Amino acid sequence: MVKLIVGVRGTGKTKTLISMVNEAAEKSKGSVICIEKGNKLNFDITHKARLVDADAYAINDAQALYGFVAGIVASDHDITDLFIDSTLKICQGDVPAFEKFVEEITALTPDLNVVLTASMPVEDCSDALKKYI
Repeated sequence: MVKLIVGVRGTGKTKTLISMVNEAAEKSKGSVICIEKGNKLNFDITHKARLVDADAYAINDAQALYGFVAGIVASDHDITDLFIDSTLKICQGDVPAFEKFVEEITALTPDLNVVLTASMPVEDCSDALKKYI
């Protein structure tokens, strides 16, 4: 199940994501993964979740992010939850590529709880994205 947290900057998307990651890490019997852009969540995310900096692996577009996530999912069959903060920013603000990424991730992770954040006005979301909000 894929869920989008969408809103303009300063609306609490990352705070919501941090809370969701920490809650999932407490409840999960498997692995909880959180991918971020930059290294800003180190002190907010519990050590029980695996925190990965996309910048450290030169992930800088939707296609690279998809391949990275596919590799993580393929290598760890115990993943229960996957969180990606600043997903649209990692996708270089390319909304069509972001929409395609969301559809591909949905197909790749049917048994995982996936939460993505995107900084954009909710009213700017296409119908393809609104079904995940």
